[in-house]
Amino acid sequence: MTRAFVFPGQGAQTIGMGKALAEAYPEARAVFDEVDEALGEKLSGLIWDGEIADLTLTQNAQPALMATSMAAMRALEAEGASISMASYVAGHSLGEYSALAAAGALTVADTARLLRTRGQAMQSAVPVGEGAMAAILGLNLDDVRAVAEEAAQGEVCQAANDNDPTQVVVSGAKAAVERAAEIAKEKGAKRAIMLPVSAPFHCALMQPAADVMSQALAAVEIKTPAVPLVANVRAAAVSDPDVIRQLLVEQVTGSVRWRESVQYMVAQSVTEAWEIGAGKALSGMIRKIDRALTCTAVGTPEDVQKAVNPGA
Repeated sequence: MTRAFVFPGQGAQTIGMGKALAEAYPEARAVFDEVDEALGEKLSGLIWDGEIADLTLTQNAQPALMATSMAAMRALEAEGASISMASYVAGHSLGEYSALAAAGALTVADTARLLRTRGQAMQSAVPVGEGAMAAILGLNLDDVRAVAEEAAQGEVCQAANDNDPTQVVVSGAKAAVERAAEIAKEKGAKRAIMLPVSAPFHCALMQPAADVMSQALAAVEIKTPAVPLVANVRAAAVSDPDVIRQLLVEQVTGSVRWRESVQYMVAQSVTEAWEIGAGKALSGMIRKIDRALTCTAVGTPEDVQKAVNPGA
C-alpha cells in the first residue's frame, strides 16, 4: 500500500482543535508551546479557548492549523509511525507549509513565523471588502475559467482552487466574483456560494503578499524534505529546496491544483491518504476525485490509535 500524508488548509479551523492531542501526548503539547514561543504570544490559548472570529483571522488561522497538524504528526510519531510511511506529502494552500514541516524541510518555529507573515501579508494585500471568493459547484475547471474570463470585465477574476471535479473556487475583485457567481448559475452550475473569507486568495491581487513572502522565504533555511512534496502550483512532486522556495512564492498568486495533485499521486500508485490535522475537508474532496483512494482523518488521539493499529 502506497500512502500520502495530506494537510488541510484554511477553513478547517475550530475552537478546541488539537487540545485532546496536547493532553494525551507531551510531544503534541510541545508543538503548541514551540509555536507560542516562536510567535511571542499564546496562540494555543486562542485555539483552545478563544473566539472563532479571532481564530478565523488569516494571520491566526494559518499558524494555528499548522500547529494542529504538527501536533497530530508528533502524536503519530510517538506511536511509532513516521514520515517514512508516506511516499508523498501534500497540503492545501497553507497546508503545504505543514507538509514541509512534517517532512523536515522547515522547522516548526520557522513555519509558524512564515505563516504569521503570510497571513498578515495576504490580509493586507487587498483592503477588506474589495476582494471576494466564490465556490462554483457543478462546473468543471475549463467551464469555470471561461466564466471567470467573461466576468472579469477588466477586473481580476481567476479560478483559484481546483478542489475536486464538482467544486472550483474563483477569486478576485468583489464585483467580478459576484458577476462570476451569476454567470456560473446561468451556465448550469448547481450552486455558486460566496465564501466567508477576508481576502481574495490565490489570484493576481495577492502579488503584494507574494513579494513579502519572497523576502521572508529567502531568509529561512529549507532542507530537502524526507519525502517529495506534491506542490500546489505544479501538481507534481518536488524535492529541491530552491524549487520549493520559488513555488511557495508562486503559490500566493497561483491556483491550488488540488484535483490534479491527487490524480498525480494516484498515477504514482498512491492508494491511501492520511489527512493529518483539523477536520476532514480534504478526505471529502479526495473521495470525489478518486473513490478508490482510502482516506483516514488523523486529528484526535482516537484517530491516531486507529491509524497506527487499524485492526485493533
